Amino acid sequence: MGRCWQWLCLGVVGILAASCQGVEEALENITINVILLEDEESPWSLEFVKREIKKAVELDSTINAAEDAKFQITPEFNGFNTTMYRQKGCKSSMCEGVERLRYLLDSGTLGYAVLGPTCTYATHQMIDAERGLKLSTPIISAGSFGLSCDYTLNLQRLLPPARKISDFFIHFWNNDNSIKPEWDTAYVYKKQSNTEDCFWYINSLEVGENFPLNISTTMLRKPDDLSNVLAANNRTSNLFIMCGSPKDVAEMKRVSPAADRSDILFVLIDLYNDQYYINQSSQPFMKNVLVLTMPNDRNYTINSDLKDNNTMNDYMAAYHDSVLLVGQVMREIAAKNKSDMEQMEFVNVNYVRNMSFNGSAGNYKLDKHGDRDVIFSIIYTTSALKYDLLFTFDTELNKTTVKETSPSFIWGKRLLHSKPDQGLETHDIIVIVLAVTVVVVATIAFIFYRQNRRSRQVRKRWFHIASDLITPMENSQLNVINLKIEKEEKEKRKTMKFQIRRALYDKKIVILKELEHSDGNFNETQTIDFNALMQIDYYNLTKFYGTVKLDQAVFGVFEYGERGSLRYVLNDKVSYPDGTFMDWEFKISVMYDIAKGMSYLHNSHIQVHGRLKSTNCVVDNRMVVKITDFGCNSFLSPGRDLWTAPEHLRKQGTSQKGDVYSFAIIAHEIVLRKNTFYTESYIVRAEKLAKVIMSYFRPDLDFEAASEKELEVYMLIKSCWDEDPEKRPDFKRVENTLGKIISKIHNQDNESYMDNMIRRLQMYSRNLEHLVEERTALYKAERDRADCLNYMLLPGPVVKSLKETGVVEPELYEEVTIYFSDIVGFTTLCQYSTPMEVVDMLNDIYKGYDRIVDHHDVYKVETIGDAYMVASGLPKRNGNRHAVDICRMALDILAFMGTFQLRHLPGIPVWIRIGVHSGSCAAGVVGIKMPRYCLFGDTVNTASRMESTGHPLRIHVSHPTINILQRTDCKFEYEIRGETYLKGKGTETTYWLTGETGEDYDLPTPPTTENFQRLQQDLAHMVLTCLERISRGSVRRKKTLSSQSTEDDNDQESGVESESELPEYLHLGTVDNTLSTFL
Repeated sequence: MGRCWQWLCLGVVGILAASCQGVEEALENITINVILLEDEESPWSLEFVKREIKKAVELDSTINAAEDAKFQITPEFNGFNTTMYRQKGCKSSMCEGVERLRYLLDSGTLGYAVLGPTCTYATHQMIDAERGLKLSTPIISAGSFGLSCDYTLNLQRLLPPARKISDFFIHFWNNDNSIKPEWDTAYVYKKQSNTEDCFWYINSLEVGENFPLNISTTMLRKPDDLSNVLAANNRTSNLFIMCGSPKDVAEMKRVSPAADRSDILFVLIDLYNDQYYINQSSQPFMKNVLVLTMPNDRNYTINSDLKDNNTMNDYMAAYHDSVLLVGQVMREIAAKNKSDMEQMEFVNVNYVRNMSFNGSAGNYKLDKHGDRDVIFSIIYTTSALKYDLLFTFDTELNKTTVKETSPSFIWGKRLLHSKPDQGLETHDIIVIVLAVTVVVVATIAFIFYRQNRRSRQVRKRWFHIASDLITPMENSQLNVINLKIEKEEKEKRKTMKFQIRRALYDKKIVILKELEHSDGNFNETQTIDFNALMQIDYYNLTKFYGTVKLDQAVFGVFEYGERGSLRYVLNDKVSYPDGTFMDWEFKISVMYDIAKGMSYLHNSHIQVHGRLKSTNCVVDNRMVVKITDFGCNSFLSPGRDLWTAPEHLRKQGTSQKGDVYSFAIIAHEIVLRKNTFYTESYIVRAEKLAKVIMSYFRPDLDFEAASEKELEVYMLIKSCWDEDPEKRPDFKRVENTLGKIISKIHNQDNESYMDNMIRRLQMYSRNLEHLVEERTALYKAERDRADCLNYMLLPGPVVKSLKETGVVEPELYEEVTIYFSDIVGFTTLCQYSTPMEVVDMLNDIYKGYDRIVDHHDVYKVETIGDAYMVASGLPKRNGNRHAVDICRMALDILAFMGTFQLRHLPGIPVWIRIGVHSGSCAAGVVGIKMPRYCLFGDTVNTASRMESTGHPLRIHVSHPTINILQRTDCKFEYEIRGETYLKGKGTETTYWLTGETGEDYDLPTPPTTENFQRLQQDLAHMVLTCLERISRGSVRRKKTLSSQSTEDDNDQESGVESESELPEYLHLGTVDNTLSTFL
């Protein structure tokens, strides 16, 4: 919908906000004002339009009743006339329309929409006065054609304005198709008396800036001017534009008979006439006329007789359909939620523009400025004097479509050119004579030049560079480059590495390519090749600087491509992603660079490349593609690879058409960004080469899935790898085709080269930002993993101090609690276990310990064998909580060990001793390699003695720890063990920690002191019995003396394999007395 309908909706919302009678009552009566010229001569006069508006109101009421819409449109007619002026009609309507609108505003009777006026003069004054009047009501006009009414805030034009007509002539003139050439000249004839539409349509063509510079127009304002141009032999154009009707054409040809010639073409603007569809019979005077008119979608017949009661025209139909438009918008707003309408302050312009609706004149499509878009018809007169459709033109897309591919008109099979054919004049003859003279002289000079050319080339010395001017780059400066070239062989990608030396020459980085089998004394052919290379200096070809002798070898000095080969760039989809950096336009520009370089090369003395491939197309730091490895045919032989043309695979050689084939294969790589000569059916390189030699076999190119822009490039590639070399285009044609494609891309996007460059830099910047974010995320993940590992090895504050300063100062802690535990009978268990079983056993136990430690404010210091050491109160001080956390952790660990089972010795209990002690302690990081956070002091030794003097499945707690627990609110349960001798400390009172009040730890029952020695003896026996039970029926272990004495008779009778038959890891040492086993 048009923008002006925003105000229509806003008016409705205003009534809803002001009224206290509800939404339904506020929508009962919708007033629209009709402001039109009222006379008996204008086809849009209020006298004729009033009838159609009333019909539309009745039709809208019927629609409202069907859709249960609670409103009624009421038109208020406000006519004005210009009979008191000397010039009647639109030219005198400037003040009348504004005065009528001002009266409606002052009296408060302005409705929700204004229909009219049609006159551009009247409408322009309303729009110009809009700011002063603060007009917010939409204006719907069937007319207001002039350019001064373009791009306004609230004007809707239901008939095509003048700017749509000028757009048609610009794009239609530039269009080139099968039956029309591109036109660049025209005469515009402006009659002295015009209708309202013709006046403004021709006026828009009269304004010079409406036509581009490539179209030359000349205005003809008098009939005599037209007659003189038609009769003249030196006219500048065959094309004449005029506005009117067939009667005007007939009158014009009556006055100027020369206008009826077949070498002249008239374009007649006659939009509001349906006779071309109703009466298809044309007249002879229309045979060289193309008519621009409205499409054939009217639901009425035009009757232009204003005195007839059945008068009907497009103006009347447009105002009829304006009422339907208002009704449609009101129904859409009325259907909205009541609360939403009450809160709405204004209607977004998107609701009332860029929309379409149906009316008596067919489908209306309004653009974003509120102007109607149509599909114009261009009609011609056939040889049989019938009107027929030749073209259509869509004003929305500015697109011309051919409707009749084989027309029958007086111009033959194609419309004539815009410029007439001119005979030779005197100055033309002089130019031709001079040109022939120059050609003759040049031919004679060329003959003499060719006779002496070869001798000069042999005598001429190419530029040999002194070795002291070349500075090889050091190893630290990466003087050797590895160019990775993918090569398919046996369904695997192999990488071939070529080492190329870099050096500095004349403050530039250059490439040194070794000339094999050469000592610097070049023959005549090689000398000519180097001389030809020295003359090449082009933007898309690498520069040859000369030769140099270094380290007893001769090198060619060539320009350096900083970004590597094109093949490498295409493979690097991380640095050059498809969606941002290497988009379709960039791919076209890459192909364009190659085509320009090859076009120049083919026109140079070298004439042919012979080895063109994506690996010898290099890219510099400005992303410009340059071709290398050309010339030097005496040093390099043409290869046989996937880029080689079929005719040269069958018979070795080089040609320009072969280079075109190689270009097609490279273009295929660029478009798809896949491996060379990509096909789904064949992978192996040798198979592809064999297929190319034996039959017509080419890479995969999906034409069906290609878009319109891709299809043009695909067709170019297909023509370049044609089997017949003569059918392949030359590089000049390829260059022109790609240049047009690039120009078309810029024209479609309305983007200058500078805008394109800025856009690419922005895309590249965004891509770099994305890569930086991605790498930063990876770095952060690695850093977090490293921090996590560090926090597992060292306390958090210690890690932070090491990261910030590199050192950790040792610190003294006044009061901490230290936990020690070990496994009872660990030596015995290890004696009957393999090393891997011991590792698994400790890993299972310590993982359980670690899970428990995570739930308490403690720090795991270290594990040594079966010993497990934990501390609390350091490095983070926690008051008296250190003893509470250690004791709770000890209870959790003891409960865990009560249910723990060994995987390799099921049923064997695992007992632990636990010792806890509190006191002062010093701590710090020791060592540089694998640094450890170590604790020092008597408290550590005492805690270790508490563990070693304890009993299995008991928590041995010192008196200082009990004192700290008593200072807290926690109720721990403990028993006095009594006086215990601690080495280095003497006799101390110690305790058994048995639990915590209110907590159920499900602790295992510890053995009593009386049966502790018996349990030590039983452990070895239980292990041996378990091992026998596991190995029974498969592999038997050698029995120890103590276990053999307790075996039953059945076990003794079973066959026992000899020791030598057992695997080495199952051989157990013999223990004479299990009582001596250390627990």
